[in-house]
Amino acid sequence: MVVMKMRIKKCGGRAMKIAKLESFSTPDVGFIKITTLCGATGIGQMSTYHADITAQIFHRQVAPWVLGRELDLDNLYTEALDIAALVHEREHKYPGSYVRRAMAGLDTALWDLAGKQAGLPVARLIGGTTGQLRAYASSMRRDITPVDEAARLCDLRDRYGFDAFKFRIGAECGRGEDEWPGRSEDIMKTVSHALGDDVVRMVDANSCWGAARAIEIGHMLVDNGITHYEEPCPYWEPDATRAVTAALAPLDIAVTGGEQDCDLRHWHDMMNRHVVDVLQPDVMYMGGLTPTLHLAKIAAEQGYVVTPHAANLSLVTMCTMHLLLAINNAGPYLEYAIEGADYYPWTQDLFENDPFAVHDGKVTITEEPGWGVTVNPAFFDNAAYAVSELD
Repeated sequence: MVVMKMRIKKCGGRAMKIAKLESFSTPDVGFIKITTLCGATGIGQMSTYHADITAQIFHRQVAPWVLGRELDLDNLYTEALDIAALVHEREHKYPGSYVRRAMAGLDTALWDLAGKQAGLPVARLIGGTTGQLRAYASSMRRDITPVDEAARLCDLRDRYGFDAFKFRIGAECGRGEDEWPGRSEDIMKTVSHALGDDVVRMVDANSCWGAARAIEIGHMLVDNGITHYEEPCPYWEPDATRAVTAALAPLDIAVTGGEQDCDLRHWHDMMNRHVVDVLQPDVMYMGGLTPTLHLAKIAAEQGYVVTPHAANLSLVTMCTMHLLLAINNAGPYLEYAIEGADYYPWTQDLFENDPFAVHDGKVTITEEPGWGVTVNPAFFDNAAYAVSELD
């Protein structure tokens, strides 16, 4: 990863100082708008899910520490790392997820601001390129039969050219139980047979099994040509996952994980003890693009591939697109959530101009500045509003 040092245009000689931070939130998703003293703006997103609660945390525990700060956009990576460190120091009694979910809104807004001031997409600001990026079709559903899942994945293959797919096995945090008896064994066979050997097949167990059963399942997956085994054991039990990774090491399957993790202590442990083979940070859970870039750099130094988690078509996917075209240890594809209005109604028309359009199994990062997306104005009409600003 090479973060470019840019000469960002200044606001007519006026300070690039944070003057106002606005939030627009629903229970599902929330955006942050940053405005500088000279009127320059950027849009970012807090992490999804209970975003209305995250907005309260943003204004209580993030905004007070950054309002009035003069920004060094020419060196934003270093600047944003320092901002994150400052907030976490001031809020050191709250080391968990929510402050980071709120920080994601500020961090991604800063990168959008910098891109718009430079007239460049974020991918180029962080040393990457634009253009096409391979995606894998990621199913979120467990309430679907193996036959129906196979049918819809084949349809996506034929209509959109996807050549990699992920589907769900086990029950989410299932305490060792399947979604219904025999579903996992059935779906791995049915979907693999239907899709054929010309596509990559992956599964996500979402913290379902203990180590012994997860290892048994892993051998079945290998027998069915599945090469990506995500979160086989409860993520809060890394020793169990490590046992699975070690047991399956001689086989052609990668154990993956990390989507829930946001604390560098956990990531260091994961890498130092080889808990998983592939790391899967979520840009929004991590606290934004900057800490994810920082983690990717550490992971590269230790020889780990990074294939981020991006499970819905909100800004998390767009941020991940820019990230993957900039880091040198990126996995081979982007996670692309395939669910529609029946599963993710709040993502429908969230942005203008369909920025996630798929052609030949690929998405496209354009040369539009910042994140290159425009939030649908209708979203703001129905969102709760709050503001923190300089006196």
